[in-house]
Amino acid sequence: MKNLHKSSGLQSTQSAEILAALEAHPAFRAAGTVLLYHSLPDEVDTHGFIARWMDRKRLLLPVVHGDGLLLRQCSNATALAMGRYGIAEPQGQDFTDYAAIDLAVVPGVAFDRQGNRLGRGKGYYDRLLPHLPTAYKIGICFPYQLVNDIPTDAHDIRMDEIITL
Repeated sequence: MKNLHKSSGLQSTQSAEILAALEAHPAFRAAGTVLLYHSLPDEVDTHGFIARWMDRKRLLLPVVHGDGLLLRQCSNATALAMGRYGIAEPQGQDFTDYAAIDLAVVPGVAFDRQGNRLGRGKGYYDRLLPHLPTAYKIGICFPYQLVNDIPTDAHDIRMDEIITL
């Protein structure tokens, strides 16, 4: 799989186009509470998107805690601290009202057209997503991350939709 460096002009352009499609999506427009992620260098760059929306929607970001993910709200009043794996994480109170999450925007190493997701192998999202049965789940990825078929296990949660170029 091709790896694009964070400063890649192509990656920046594609990230902007993918996130514009997400912003225009009816599920995002209708959502009051959105689970997002603070991107790693090889993922769709969500940093500016988070800054743009943190005061207009209730944005939640994951925080790595042991073998799982906690969720915390990200707002201008929330400090971000570097967490495990070099991912910026919000500080403050844990968010546990999973039923209030309208939309989950999920990263992945790869997705297929059936909505299956390949993660990084630690199972963090595999353990989180079953707690979000009512949230609409959108995977976002670069075009090269969309593949024909991803093998799945019984515990894997399928995305409702994939947004890419």
